[in-house]
Amino acid sequence: MGEIVPWLVSAAVLAAVLGALVWLAARTRRRGVGQELMGPVDLIYRPHTHQINAETRTHEQRMVARPAADDNL
Repeated sequence: MGEIVPWLVSAAVLAAVLGALVWLAARTRRRGVGQELMGPVDLIYRPHTHQINAETRTHEQRMVARPAADDNL
């Protein structure tokens, strides 16, 4: 029994850390803060993503500013 306890504690700690990382990833995706955190890393390893992200932001801003066709002005 004494030999199993350290392995069980190690497995429980590993499961807790992995569970916390999964929770953090889900929370980051829901709130949309991943871009601010990973932006500099993206620029270092994939420089072409800066242009893609800028185009995506511009497209999203245009979609928000455009009124719907069935709105009465």
